[in-house]
Amino acid sequence: MQASVRRAGARTREVLAGVRRRLRDRWDEWGRAIAARWAVATARPEAGMATAEYAIATLAAVAFAGLLLVIMRSDEVRGMLLGIIREALSR
Repeated sequence: MQASVRRAGARTREVLAGVRRRLRDRWDEWGRAIAARWAVATARPEAGMATAEYAIATLAAVAFAGLLLVIMRSDEVRGMLLGIIREALSR
């Protein structure tokens, strides 16, 4: 009876060792997959603008809009646009 108990204990240890080995391999695979995904996610080049670049672009857009407003309110441009509109509507 002692021999059969020893054999059962040895077999149980072998099974547990196999389970541990498979779990360790699975965790290693998951770790490598997570590391690869993290590397891809963090290694991308910048695709957009940073906050300072947004601020500069916004200021440039506002300045351009102000310039257009000044140009459009001038008498020469207003007269030219009214002439174009009158010409188009009279045809």
